[in-house]
Amino acid sequence: MIEEIPLLSLLTFLPLFGAGLIMLVSMITNDKFAKKSENSSDREAKQAERVLKSGMLITLSTFLLAVFCFLLVDFNEKGFALVEDVKWFANVHYKLGVDGLSMSLILLTTFLMPLCILASWNTIKKRITEYVVAFLILETFMIGVFVSLDLVLFYIFFEAGLIPMFFIIGIWGGNQSVLASFKFFLYTLAGSLFMLAAIVNIYMSAGTSDIVALQNLEFVLPNQMWLWLAFTASFAIKLPMWPVHTWLPDAHVQAPTAGSVILAGVLLKMGGYGFLRFSLPMFPDASMFFQPFMFALAIIAIVYTSIVAYQQNDMKKMIAYSSVAHMGFVILGIFSFNALGIQGAIFQMISHGLISSALFLVVGVLYDRKHTREISEYGGVAHVMPYFATLFMIFSMANVGLPATSGFVGELQTMVGAFEEARWASVGAALGVILSAVYMLRLYREIALGPIDEGRLEGLKPIDRREIFILSILAVGTLLLGVAPWLVQDMTSLSTESIVSRIGWR
Repeated sequence: MIEEIPLLSLLTFLPLFGAGLIMLVSMITNDKFAKKSENSSDREAKQAERVLKSGMLITLSTFLLAVFCFLLVDFNEKGFALVEDVKWFANVHYKLGVDGLSMSLILLTTFLMPLCILASWNTIKKRITEYVVAFLILETFMIGVFVSLDLVLFYIFFEAGLIPMFFIIGIWGGNQSVLASFKFFLYTLAGSLFMLAAIVNIYMSAGTSDIVALQNLEFVLPNQMWLWLAFTASFAIKLPMWPVHTWLPDAHVQAPTAGSVILAGVLLKMGGYGFLRFSLPMFPDASMFFQPFMFALAIIAIVYTSIVAYQQNDMKKMIAYSSVAHMGFVILGIFSFNALGIQGAIFQMISHGLISSALFLVVGVLYDRKHTREISEYGGVAHVMPYFATLFMIFSMANVGLPATSGFVGELQTMVGAFEEARWASVGAALGVILSAVYMLRLYREIALGPIDEGRLEGLKPIDRREIFILSILAVGTLLLGVAPWLVQDMTSLSTESIVSRIGWR
């Protein structure tokens, strides 16, 4: 009976359906209240609360449905589960399915979305309905990326996600949000055009866009090379890799807090997912040819952006550059071509999704109180916000890679995996770990433990129950995965083995 239910379609389009329902109800209620003499500000406040509660209900329902799908999948069986396959047009199919790799990222996505809505409860003051609707539409597109088993369908979801994120940054962002949103949109769109050309070439030559079928085809080496480069142009910008990372700090600085959470927590992971789902299995020879090049870019990203992060006075910019450095570890693990490195890369993506999201929320908590992100404007915060300082310390140590946190597991595995292929790359990554400790300890010291100054502490108040709940949930996840990494790795082990066997390494 359950097999006949299109669970992945329900999971994918539930947020989109919810967004449409919210818009419809909002239009009806606005007309209804417009006929009454109720104060407009009171009406808007009630409307905003209803919309936020509806957004929470929809995102929580989506998360529970994702957990239900997770429970139905046997991760000890090879291949994809919960497959749905319907012919769409020509030889393009509406085909969905999940394995351990995609399921882990779906759970991360649906887990973060309710937290994003909750984090926006008292911080977004305008166009609440449109704001929640944009996030719900974005959730559909993000899930669609991870469940697609057809290249054309994947590309549609992959590109469609740019639109709601463009508006989230541009409308609800900072003073230069329009410029940042256009930069984000144009960078990522430009890279994806190369991928589109590659998809057309693959379809014309192979006669199919089915991802499973394409992973079992052997592309000749010259064709592999340019196809690999075309896909990499898109995935490298999305991740982002050095030197095409410059859009990310601007996007993070201008985006609202929840926008930064979903950008760092999920959207960046689409680049890593693309490398694992397409570049390595479909173009293994080209991937091996470009391995030293990718290692070099990863090390430059890890070391260079860590140095740049240390020089920042804007907290969001520091964490944004830190994200680029941590994505360097993901590339290092992916292109190690062994099970340990690839497992580490997947785990690092999940771990970074929790830690970076938490750090951006930490910045949001401070910004909501003092309306500045400048590190020099803070000091001694731990004296007036002790619970906040404790949670901030957990996330700072996790970002450094302290043992017993999720950050340690991912970084260690990627470095050991890379050590088997190129010792110099592993040494460079180790230098990045040291540098991350330098800038994160500096950040924590100057904000939480700096000298007590009444002027700097003015306006700061202890975090409320909503903020404690959000940060505590992420802290539990960070520590839980640090001591029980098998929760992710048991799920992704067969997916990893499939990738490793495809590229011919053991």
